[in-house]
Amino acid sequence: MKSFLSILILIFSTAITISQQDDDYIIVVGDSMVGRSISGEMIREVFGKVKLTQGNVVITCSKAVQYISRNDAVLTGNVIIVQDTLTITTDEAFYYGNEKRSESKTPLKLDDKKVILTADRGEYYFNEDRAYFRDNVRLYDTVTTLTSNELTYYKNENRSVAVGAVKIIDPDNIIEAEKLQHYRDHRVTFADIDVKITSKSNNVIIYGDHLEDYAERSYTIINKNPLLIQIDSSYVEVNDTIPGNGVNAFSVLPTRKLEIDTLLIRSLIMEAYRDTLNIFKAKDSVKIVRSNFASRNDFSVYYRDEDKIVTEKLQPEAPQPVLWYENSQLTGDSITIFLRENQIQLIDILNNAFILSRDKIFSDRYDQISGSRIIMHFDDDGIKKMEVFEGVLSIYYLYEEGTPNGLTKSSAQSAVIEIFNGKVNQVKLYGSPSSEYYPENMVQGNELSYTLPQYFLHENRPVKSDLLKSDLLLKKRGSYD
Repeated sequence: MKSFLSILILIFSTAITISQQDDDYIIVVGDSMVGRSISGEMIREVFGKVKLTQGNVVITCSKAVQYISRNDAVLTGNVIIVQDTLTITTDEAFYYGNEKRSESKTPLKLDDKKVILTADRGEYYFNEDRAYFRDNVRLYDTVTTLTSNELTYYKNENRSVAVGAVKIIDPDNIIEAEKLQHYRDHRVTFADIDVKITSKSNNVIIYGDHLEDYAERSYTIINKNPLLIQIDSSYVEVNDTIPGNGVNAFSVLPTRKLEIDTLLIRSLIMEAYRDTLNIFKAKDSVKIVRSNFASRNDFSVYYRDEDKIVTEKLQPEAPQPVLWYENSQLTGDSITIFLRENQIQLIDILNNAFILSRDKIFSDRYDQISGSRIIMHFDDDGIKKMEVFEGVLSIYYLYEEGTPNGLTKSSAQSAVIEIFNGKVNQVKLYGSPSSEYYPENMVQGNELSYTLPQYFLHENRPVKSDLLKSDLLLKKRGSYD
């Protein structure tokens, strides 16, 4: 009996005395205690209004099992862990006194007055002010909400590192990735692997493998495999045939049909500015595809709010941007596309402008026109008029009832070309106009002898599958046809 009492005294007094003298040891008090030895290890169970203290860490719970020699404790029932402004709540936890670390395998919540962090399980390192949470992780504050499979939160740095199915939502964007770092103080985010950023203010989505988002500057850069996708809808005029009465068995009425249109832009670097205008910049090896037009260029700017796309070359020696519209190829030092309700309204080709149009039936015949500047006007049926300025040169093939009938070569200071049903209807030349006719017997078989100085046929027109890269990417990101 005396030996047993000695063990109890050692359990209930010596450990407490050491704990009171050194923050390395934990102190546990409660309404009642039971001490015992299991396999030579001394433990004590504390019940009812349990309070565990180690330095500035204070824990309350319903029950604690303290392993005295290991300086650990198992905590159950309404566990609340407090360190300064930090509070962790859970149903069960393990506290490692030597490491000054808590671990919970049941859902827990962390609140440090700056963020609230929840998960199915997690750990907190009190000496490092660092949390590591796993499974159904959610972190939110007054501005952002972040979800992921795993997350490390550095309290003093206001920094979060998330891994696995990461999604962060702020007032402007939704960012998704496999890896993400977020700096709360300055609202800066770095994301890697399968990155997707969705703008809340419009229907623009940008994909990539590395993203940097500076929310306070309203600026985003994607510099690994960026791809911009915008899906828009527009209404076009069509004729519907409906049953009629009397003599007319059917009536034709104009109606508006909803069409889905997709804009795809791929480049080596992509930037987004969201301060005053929604501006997207694509740099280096830019490819653009949208319904019946496509482009390759060095640099493009998409003014989302203005419905305008500008492509240009950055250096004098760089190749000109190329734009394809239906069966036409356009080149110039700068090409600006103006849209309205997602339909092309005007194309402005500036400096060394050149248009090459292939006949749909006679594919070896190319209408050509060049000038310092060309402005193309569109309506719902396509091109309706072209204006050409300064040093106009042109070659147009002629047809009579669908049969080739030679060509004309013309020059002037300026010109206006009227288009009807996709064919040249009228050409007006101004300022020293000159025109020559070449009969069909001179033209047939010699079509490539009749070209303008700027003639060059670009064969590398980008297509959607080229921008989306692979069937796997198509399946992952959906169909955009």
